[in-house]
Amino acid sequence: MPKTRTQYTSEELACVLSHYDLGVVRKVAVLQAGRRRVPKAVVDGQRGRFLLKRRPVKAPDDLAAIGLAHAIMRHLHKQSFPVSVLLPTRRRAATFVRQRDYAYELFAFVEGQRYDGSMAQTQDAGRQLARLHAHLWPFRPKSPPCSGSFHDSAAVRRHLRTIGLRRSPQDGLDVPNLAEDLVFLYNASSVRVNELGFDGWPCQIIHGDWHPGNMLFQGDRVAAVVDFDSVRMAPTVVDLANGLLQFSIVAGRPNPADWPDYLDQARLDQFLEGYCRVQAVDGAILESLPDLMIETLIAEAVLPVAATGTFGHLSGIEFLIMILRKARWLGKHRKLLLKAIKTVASATHPES
Repeated sequence: MPKTRTQYTSEELACVLSHYDLGVVRKVAVLQAGRRRVPKAVVDGQRGRFLLKRRPVKAPDDLAAIGLAHAIMRHLHKQSFPVSVLLPTRRRAATFVRQRDYAYELFAFVEGQRYDGSMAQTQDAGRQLARLHAHLWPFRPKSPPCSGSFHDSAAVRRHLRTIGLRRSPQDGLDVPNLAEDLVFLYNASSVRVNELGFDGWPCQIIHGDWHPGNMLFQGDRVAAVVDFDSVRMAPTVVDLANGLLQFSIVAGRPNPADWPDYLDQARLDQFLEGYCRVQAVDGAILESLPDLMIETLIAEAVLPVAATGTFGHLSGIEFLIMILRKARWLGKHRKLLLKAIKTVASATHPES
């Protein structure tokens, strides 16, 4: 049963939009995209089209995170990186409006399409990730973001233990053994990455959630990266491994039981080639990619399943069974995958 999407009230919209100089507001339409608890609306005003986004604010750290994300977007915009432009309030003292337990952001609307799976779009997504890393390397905010990632995460292990304590209402699903198998694969990959020297690799601000749903495209190119809610301090390979997985994973069928184990090798190669056209990748960082892909595959799934028992509208346990199949496939084909990764990286050089 689909979950109800959170909506704006008319009074809420009138109050928030009054803080911006939009001229006459002609139309406001709810945008059915993204997380259900983070409502979005397209605002057509006398001075253009805009996107309104509401974010929950539960602690002072939440406001600091919003301020940091806005500082990063402003920095990237100055570097001609494709991000949506934030609108300041009437007093130009802020780029968001605080009302009770929410913060509201207003962006210039970007016309674009969702990822179509083409090789050209895949390669440009890798290229733009490398550009983002290059632009953010010198960026030093007054208050740095949180550190850590999906790699070697105590939180991931804790969520897996929570899942393992559950009993499935469906006969034949051994949930404790499923969770145990995922922990085993996750731990084995974490150990191998640590042995490669992960803790000594340079950290900088990274995106933290580089996947197709956080981008809009125009033709073959990324028109806008639209979500900076997960920025953090970590080695750039964290973003790279997640991007390689997200742009090569094969899904799309309604039932996760029908999703195949394998990755789309052609799209993985294109994403990595795009990245390497801007930033060279070699040595232990290349060696770590297959295991980091296993870690992010497991980590991305367990948090929502542990919290709600579901993954979006899908059964959480059935989804994790599919994740286990894919993680085992990655482990079984690690050497072949690494050989392909090294071939692409060695054949691709940063463009001048």
